[in-house]
Amino acid sequence: MQTDFLVIGSGIAGLTYALKMAQRFPDKEITVITKTIADETNTKYAQGGIAGVWDAANDSFQKHIDDTLTAGDGLCNTAIVELVVKEGPERIRELIEYGAQFDKDADGDYALGKEGGHSAHRILHHKDVTGKEMERALLEQAQQQKNIRFIHHCFVIDIITQHHLGFLVTKSTNDITCYGVYVLNLQTNQIEKITAAFTLLATGGCGQAYRTTTNPRIATGDGIAMVYRAKGRIENMEFIQFHPTALYEPGQSPSFLITEAVRGDGGILRNKDGEAFMERYDARKDLAPRDIVARAIDNEMKRAGTEHVYLDCRHMDKDAFIHHFPNIYEKCLSIGIDVTKQMIPVAPAAHYSCGGIKTDEWGRSSIRRLYACGECASTGLHGANRLASNSLLEAMVFAHRAYLDVVCAAEENIAMPPANEIPDWDAKGTSDPKEMILITQSLKELQQIMSDYVGIVRTDVRLDRAMKRLDLLFAETEQLYRSTKVSPQLCELRNLISVGYLIVKGAQFRKESRGLHYNTDYPGKTALLQNIIL
Repeated sequence: MQTDFLVIGSGIAGLTYALKMAQRFPDKEITVITKTIADETNTKYAQGGIAGVWDAANDSFQKHIDDTLTAGDGLCNTAIVELVVKEGPERIRELIEYGAQFDKDADGDYALGKEGGHSAHRILHHKDVTGKEMERALLEQAQQQKNIRFIHHCFVIDIITQHHLGFLVTKSTNDITCYGVYVLNLQTNQIEKITAAFTLLATGGCGQAYRTTTNPRIATGDGIAMVYRAKGRIENMEFIQFHPTALYEPGQSPSFLITEAVRGDGGILRNKDGEAFMERYDARKDLAPRDIVARAIDNEMKRAGTEHVYLDCRHMDKDAFIHHFPNIYEKCLSIGIDVTKQMIPVAPAAHYSCGGIKTDEWGRSSIRRLYACGECASTGLHGANRLASNSLLEAMVFAHRAYLDVVCAAEENIAMPPANEIPDWDAKGTSDPKEMILITQSLKELQQIMSDYVGIVRTDVRLDRAMKRLDLLFAETEQLYRSTKVSPQLCELRNLISVGYLIVKGAQFRKESRGLHYNTDYPGKTALLQNIIL
């Protein structure tokens, strides 16, 4: 199959880009590939909202820039922060024009929330299901475009580069080029090749590398792992953000998120003794940045020997809570918790990857004709820690910038290798897997390793132990990959092992504690700031 523009992923990043390309090139075909169905994305599970300077009387670009830089703990790219903050409001207006509905107050103005790390009210939201509303609006628009083709239940295995044409490709190769992808069509169980002049990766995050995560089951780091295998550049993978307040439900995966906006509206964190403990850790108390709050909760849990702390909303207005957080209210009721009378048990859970595929200010990766945006990309915005509600903003800004860059590049006469030069997938010598337990048990082991050794607080001994165990998992899984027919489960395991390796390797290289990476062997910060590029 050949297409003009290929998009891997159908969250806010992929749909924004696809929609703009379809409108700009009505005679070209845009193909969007999804692992399951189009609306099953990380975007769908974003509760809190999207940050943007909306109230000029009480907020400013400089305030938003400063808040982002402070949260990023010295590793943000200042130029990237400035362009995202300044271009963000226009992207939000476009989303509103597409039909996204954000909550308004009694006067008809947008009801702006405030979350941890923000110095002003600037979070636009739709109840406590903002991502779902944004996904709905974009998907409705995209499905109206006759030249956007959705391929559902299709798993991307690898990026096609010169390597598949018989050329030697290494990290030092300066003209690695993407020609498309190999995909496993889950409906036909056949491996096919899709070629395209330009490919955008919008594959989301990698939360499933951990035992407890707010991410859906599809968040297996596929794009990051594929780019790493193709010898592309990955950076800052050690900065995994743990959301401080996931609902504590042992055995449930993914974990239900209790949005930071609850604390923005007055929710208070308390330990098992009922003590409001955040004032001991930061002057901003419950509205400190996520890395600080997550470490504080982790410390309280370890000190008391408990598996969770509490979020106290009992003092909040019941009607206002139900209006703003209906989803959270109903979820808590379903497990026997009335938030107006009982405190909510919460614990940190893996939530967001601040690192990923290294890109420039136009969303270009280190591989030619391959772009990346959304959570799978490392743009320089987040640095060592993402400011709350900046992720949806980043996805929209860089989807737009990638679109602008591809429009310019598409006008050039780009030579593609003939389709018959790109070999079909070679499955010779492989057989159907005899025991799925070889895959499922390895996944459990991986998640256990990452959760126990590479979590909120790390040590050199834990990281060394994690790497040794990952080496063994890698060897076993690669042997399985060479001898059996590929399946989504096997490919996801393989990708998660690669992601785990990248997180551990980045953590081993960073001999300091900064942002989301806290190593008790190096509790301070070094004067030499650097991004860890792998």
